[in-house]
Amino acid sequence: MEKEILEHGLHFNRRRFLSRLSLGLGSAALGSLLIPDLFSGNGMDEDGLTVGIPHFAPKAKRVIYLFQNGAPSQQELFDYKPKLREMMGQELPPSVRGTQRLTGMTANQKEFPMVGSFVDFKQYGQSRAWVSDLFPYTAKIVDDLCIVKSMFTEAINHDPALTFLQTGSQQGNRPSMGSWLSYGLGNENKNLPNFTVLLSRGIGNGQGVYSKLWSNGFLDSVHQGVQFSKGEDPVLYLRDPEGMSRQDRRDMLDNLAQLNDLSYQEFGDPEIAAKVKQYEMAYRMQTAVPEVMDLSKEPDDIIKLYGPDCLVPGTFAANCLLARKLSENGVRFVQLYHQGWDQHGNLPFEIAKQAKDVDQASAALVTDLKQRGLLDETLVIWGGEFGRTSYTQGKLTKENYGRDHHPRCFTIWMAGGGIKPGMVYGETDDVGYNIIKDPVHVHDFQATILNQLGLNHEKLIFKHQGRRYRLTDVSGKVIHDILA
Repeated sequence: MEKEILEHGLHFNRRRFLSRLSLGLGSAALGSLLIPDLFSGNGMDEDGLTVGIPHFAPKAKRVIYLFQNGAPSQQELFDYKPKLREMMGQELPPSVRGTQRLTGMTANQKEFPMVGSFVDFKQYGQSRAWVSDLFPYTAKIVDDLCIVKSMFTEAINHDPALTFLQTGSQQGNRPSMGSWLSYGLGNENKNLPNFTVLLSRGIGNGQGVYSKLWSNGFLDSVHQGVQFSKGEDPVLYLRDPEGMSRQDRRDMLDNLAQLNDLSYQEFGDPEIAAKVKQYEMAYRMQTAVPEVMDLSKEPDDIIKLYGPDCLVPGTFAANCLLARKLSENGVRFVQLYHQGWDQHGNLPFEIAKQAKDVDQASAALVTDLKQRGLLDETLVIWGGEFGRTSYTQGKLTKENYGRDHHPRCFTIWMAGGGIKPGMVYGETDDVGYNIIKDPVHVHDFQATILNQLGLNHEKLIFKHQGRRYRLTDVSGKVIHDILA
């Protein structure tokens, strides 16, 4: 019996040794691909954590993504189509619609009457870009923006389309864009998470926003997005319980780290080491988070710039101001989600309210970063998951209409981070239904973002379950025409 136990132990140790050896060699090989200077002594910080090194010189250090959840109607905001007004109520030509798949909400419609925008447009700036009257503040910064009118996607419903833009896949359980950047580039500030998430909601129909959108997927859990909430506890369970001193917390973490180290030596599970890093990050965040979330020291001119709502926790304006603070403190990827853009009906009323919620603060963020000298190194993105149809959903009246989902074309804008300013890229047809010039696929968009942060989207990979994964899956190309 003793002999059998001894042999079992020897077999277990051999298996574990060979397994851990292969993991170590694989990690080293992958590290040498992703971080060329890893073995030159430049790839570690003072805590012994790997610091990512870009594949080439980056134009941007950080991203602030102002995601407009629910899909804003491009016809009412940026894609000016006077032809739609002229053809109001006329049937969308079958030659234009083609064989496009429709959602279940309009697939059974017998007629598809076209509807022009209720709002007027004007041209602004040296770029002479058309901007809706719903966006007076955005119109003032148009020469800082690159407006891309030719985005397209395959997804036709909200959840897969949103998941696709954020993770590169229409299914869940993949790393979010912020997680990929954290994995590829490492931390700028060890006292704050690399990837943070802020939520707000407007008046319209709010599509769901789920934690899978800021998941680390198969990457180490240290790369997961951290949601900051409104109120006294922006990060849940971050505070020490009553009666525990700072030193008590430090002693507890030190003892816990020793126990976790024993477990790591025994099993070699990388998630054990990741948990230790998360505990340490939480400890440091206890001091850093309250400071960065405090808006009381912001000067009056900044409050005026963002508007009075920026002092109301949980609003889009407050989150834009927090995004600037987080970004200037070294947070690599700040993700905002503003819900309420899903306007299948009552569009004129709801989109006007939504626009008012976001217009001033979006423009203020770009202006604020620019006057601080941070816009050049910060890539700001504004847009939703797909566009809206040129025909109305349901009955068309002069006072009211709605638009269904439209994946064939939609509009976003980008600013800073080495993107060419004062530019309109891409073009749709006269009725805003199909792209006729310079199409930009979701994977092209993602590849371009990674490029601006010094990452080659084809080389930023992670091997999982026998496959080499990347944010852009197996496609995508950098849109060089929009790069400064």
